[in-house]
Amino acid sequence: MMTHPRTERIRPAVTEDEIRPDLIRIGRRSALKRGLSLGGLALLTGCELSTHSGVDAALWAVMRFDDRGQAALFSRKRLVQTYPVSAVTKPFRFNGYYQEWQVREMPPDWRLELSGLIADKAPWTIDKLRALPREAQITRHICIEGWRQIGQWSGVPLHVFLQRVGADLRARYVSFKCFDGYSTSIDMPSALHPQTILALDFLDQPLAPEWGAPVRLRIPTKLGFKSAKNIQAISVTNTYPGGYWEDQGYSWFSGS
Repeated sequence: MMTHPRTERIRPAVTEDEIRPDLIRIGRRSALKRGLSLGGLALLTGCELSTHSGVDAALWAVMRFDDRGQAALFSRKRLVQTYPVSAVTKPFRFNGYYQEWQVREMPPDWRLELSGLIADKAPWTIDKLRALPREAQITRHICIEGWRQIGQWSGVPLHVFLQRVGADLRARYVSFKCFDGYSTSIDMPSALHPQTILALDFLDQPLAPEWGAPVRLRIPTKLGFKSAKNIQAISVTNTYPGGYWEDQGYSWFSGS
């Protein structure tokens, strides 16, 4: 069942008074040493980004912040802003760690493979995925290169899929491998966030290869490099799995 995208935020933008208890709890000195600004906290907790010149600095501040501090501030109840259809960016920019002319076509025998702490590891077809409940979202995609655009996606909430296959929701990480060679991973609380989806459609059409066919991760509470395209395999684990950019020093818990 498809639900309509939300056009309002559940909670207002984070305020200084709201985050003060959390800063005290994790240690003010630790936060300042890592350069965590109010803007960085807004990114981490899922609030709207402005387009002022400090945004890029805030993104890097969040990436430098340690995992323990980020986990202390992250909330599954806080949603990123959603937008009306009229706000969708057209044409939407291609993003990837390779050039557009190198887009990978979907393998003819594609199946979604499962491994790790999952009870039912049987592979999934795209038709089987499309039979699950789906939700739509119009959210902002934010690239680490500094640009941001609003896109329209729909797909299966990741928490629904993980429950369906009997994943251990007490595990620490969910990792994603793609048939184009890319990989990434997220923590379990982020995987269970209501806006984290396995996207199957973009702009009301099945994903084209350049947008990540046949299925991609769409996680608007993170920077764009976490929204892996062309997913081939999902694994649930307690061992930090890293990823393409994570292994090169990028924080695995980047804000959006």
